[in-house]
Amino acid sequence: KEVVLHGGVLAVWGSPSSGKSIVATKIAKHLADKGKNVVLLLCDMTAPMLPCICPPSDLESNHSLGSVLAAPHVSETLVKYHIITHKKMNHLTILGMQKGENEYSYTPYTETQARELIAVLRKIAPFVIIDCGSHIASDVLSTISLLESDAVLRLASCDLKSISYFSGQNTTLKGTGFDFEKQYKCASNVKPQQSVEHMGGALGSLSFILLHSEELEQQYLDGNLLLDLTLKDSREFKREIEKIVKEVFS
Repeated sequence: KEVVLHGGVLAVWGSPSSGKSIVATKIAKHLADKGKNVVLLLCDMTAPMLPCICPPSDLESNHSLGSVLAAPHVSETLVKYHIITHKKMNHLTILGMQKGENEYSYTPYTETQARELIAVLRKIAPFVIIDCGSHIASDVLSTISLLESDAVLRLASCDLKSISYFSGQNTTLKGTGFDFEKQYKCASNVKPQQSVEHMGGALGSLSFILLHSEELEQQYLDGNLLLDLTLKDSREFKREIEKIVKEVFS
């Protein structure tokens, strides 16, 4: 019996190099493959992720997230004009910064535009996946995404750097009124020699474990994360992505 998915906004957040963009993209792809209309919002303005998701030739325009946030107010008409549809995946739309852009390429924005954008995305598609940046203290859109989302998938690499990162970031979030109950903790890119038990003990109980995949790493290096995963070493990763989708959206 197929699980009924109800939609919502999921923010994917985590320590640097924990695989946030990879996981966010694969969740969005999983939903699109099931015929669900989904928006993938790429928040990073320091290192734009749009060129790393898929070849530019797969996208039907070269519009930018920067143009949306630069407007005094974010309207549904404005977002629909700038949002990018994938040519081969009709159910997937993407919004992010283009290659060569950064946070100084556009007029600075405020919390108002960030909140308006997320509210509009809720109207545009039943499923919204947000790829948050790691440096939330200086990243308004990522911070607001964490606050406005229905759930947060928190990724951690199996290393001391991730533990140190979250101890500092959690202090920042406590001052914002962040609901810590809505987050799912996930060990990400776990390699055979790494101890998941150690991470669970340091960060609390883990909801999901995403194993390392050589095929997935190659897709990331090639800038083609919307390809299917077909090799044996990707099976556990794919199963865990399906579990995440069922848990978060059903």
